Amino acid sequence: MNRRLLSLDALRGFDMFWIISGEGIFHSLANVVMDKHGLVRNAQDWQTASNGHLSYYEQLLILISNQLHHTPWNGFTFYDMIFPLFIFISGVSMPFSYHKYFNQTEPANKINAKKKLYIALAKRTLILIILGMVVNGLLKFQGYENTRFASVLGRIGLATFIAAIIYLNSSFRMQILWFILILTGYCAMMLLIPVPGYGSGNLTPEGNLSAYFDRLYLPGKLHKTIYDPEGLLSTIPAIASAMLGIFTGQFLKQQSGAFNPKQKTGILIASGIALLLLGSAWDLFLPINKNMWTSSFVLFSGGWSVLLLAMFYFIIDVKGYHNWCLPFVWIGTNSILIYMAAHGLIDFGSTAEILFGGIIGKAPAAYQQALLWCGVLVLQLKLLQVLYNRKLFLKI
Repeated sequence: MNRRLLSLDALRGFDMFWIISGEGIFHSLANVVMDKHGLVRNAQDWQTASNGHLSYYEQLLILISNQLHHTPWNGFTFYDMIFPLFIFISGVSMPFSYHKYFNQTEPANKINAKKKLYIALAKRTLILIILGMVVNGLLKFQGYENTRFASVLGRIGLATFIAAIIYLNSSFRMQILWFILILTGYCAMMLLIPVPGYGSGNLTPEGNLSAYFDRLYLPGKLHKTIYDPEGLLSTIPAIASAMLGIFTGQFLKQQSGAFNPKQKTGILIASGIALLLLGSAWDLFLPINKNMWTSSFVLFSGGWSVLLLAMFYFIIDVKGYHNWCLPFVWIGTNSILIYMAAHGLIDFGSTAEILFGGIIGKAPAAYQQALLWCGVLVLQLKLLQVLYNRKLFLKI
């Protein structure tokens, strides 16, 4: 199975949808419900005070909106999964992308192919680091101390680069050993290495080893002042998130063996549940925490990632239901482009207001913000559809 998995593009698009416009739509709709019933959102844990008069639809909107916020520190929400899911998907794609290298039989050809892959990987990583800094405001030229060097795209580039190097140079057994070493080694560092003034095993925002490491060695501005959620040390376990994807991709790519596509779906589901249980067990010793990207977070978010892939894979690639997911495919095949565009390159909000403002103005005031976000989504999807139909993709 060397063909591209449509479910992988669709899942990538589903993942990206929430951070380009989906969250804006659902937050706006939830705000309508909360204003209607006089509910107050707790700023600390994003829970709502229910007055017992909400319909099922209204409760669902508030539930979705609540899940579209990061947990303040320990814990897990759907929004915490978006980033590791993207890294996981990048890992799944590697066995399909690099199959030509492994099909080389001549040693000289294999060496040349590996050199080309290394160069391509290095270029991709460097480009993603630079693009991440651009998203953070690099081109505003605010000076070294006010420039944030760590970024979402930078972590994607670094984590997938190292995971790819391990994949290209290790047997499957060694990949598993690397995976275990990364998670256990990071856990040991976080729990055993003392931080001056805080001691060892301090997992508070200011006292954990990852934050201390960022304060010492991460140049420029830290996103959260005392730590950076995309910092240096916490990028190490993100490599394991990519490797979980690589394991999954190798399993799905297998053409021979005892497992048909439906059986593969079942194994994926069982594996996802097992990862959730392992992550929950590890949470007893090292909390599930996105900001520190703890080992338990890798397993727990990985479990949900595998389960989501199993669902998309079964519906799209096994059962063959394709049409419904085309908008997600448009997003997923140009995910970096739309991420960059939605985070500063294009003002979709102002454009939507210009194009749809007259129509939106005729709607009840409470719904106008949600309709504006729907207009943003329409513009984004139309742009991506045109690019998809013309086979124009930003390939990094």
